[in-house]
Amino acid sequence: MLVLGFQGSPRRKGNTSFLLATFMQAAEKLGAQTRIVEVTRKNIIPCKELVVCEKKGYCPIDDDVKAEIYPLIRQAEVVVLATPIFFFNMTAQLKAVVDRCQLFWARKYRLKLTDPARKTKRGFLLSVGASKGKSLFEGLQLTAKYFFDAIDARFDGSLTYHEIEGPKDMAHHATVTADVEKAAADLIGPLIGRKKILFACRENACRSQMASAFAQSLAGDKIEVLTGGSQPAEKINPDMVKAMQEKGLDMAFRTPQSIESAISGNRPEVIVTMGCGEECPFVPGAQMLDWDLADPAGKPLEFMRSVRDEIEKRVQKLIQELV
Repeated sequence: MLVLGFQGSPRRKGNTSFLLATFMQAAEKLGAQTRIVEVTRKNIIPCKELVVCEKKGYCPIDDDVKAEIYPLIRQAEVVVLATPIFFFNMTAQLKAVVDRCQLFWARKYRLKLTDPARKTKRGFLLSVGASKGKSLFEGLQLTAKYFFDAIDARFDGSLTYHEIEGPKDMAHHATVTADVEKAAADLIGPLIGRKKILFACRENACRSQMASAFAQSLAGDKIEVLTGGSQPAEKINPDMVKAMQEKGLDMAFRTPQSIESAISGNRPEVIVTMGCGEECPFVPGAQMLDWDLADPAGKPLEFMRSVRDEIEKRVQKLIQELV
């Protein structure tokens, strides 16, 4: 599972950076994979309120949000916002990312689509502020709450610290390590130890993507889903996206990857293959299943639908057998 952290402070080695790094270290000790995005070092164009997202479900602005951040948000099961307080809220750079996630709000509430990982997706907030006022974090908490709702993540709490101003104040804080370790264990612990299932096909653009989405949607709290291809395509199949939208599942921003990348750091207990040829993976001790499903790429949409429905039935049966 991926824990994604957004580091919103302009300072590379300040208190916010220390707090987020400490959280990520705790997550890694529990067995999670982590990724930190330093938002102040990215090319992020603020929302221009073009309203394209609400009408068509995509953002026309071409920057690192579109190329990198949207796919990472969809890939992550835990998303962490980390920021110092600037005028009772997050930094402008992090707020620009949050504003651009109006796209996810539009896909959820306008297009009525659900992130397949919604069952397990979690959000958490880390913040520091210089003053000791009781209302210091109230504005930030409200912004974070609605951000996490937009990306289909359950807001699972926060760690906030008053009177943090000196460059090493957080590192010298008496309880921060214990605070973070407990928070990480409460947040991530229930997701560690789930049965890992790899769905693999040739391009990781149609069949394995659909299978992984159904498995996440139906039993993501019991199954950690991996997906990859023996010869991954550059992008997912648009007809597959349309077919899954008919089921209410949002496949946007998914990116095909190799089987090697999918199982790097992950040892699947079950491997389900769908025509990946001689390059299908072998993992010692893993249960191997082969679903003989025709590749729907290049076929009419109706054929894609028939393969989709067959995959859904097989995933439902697999879950009944394994969980």
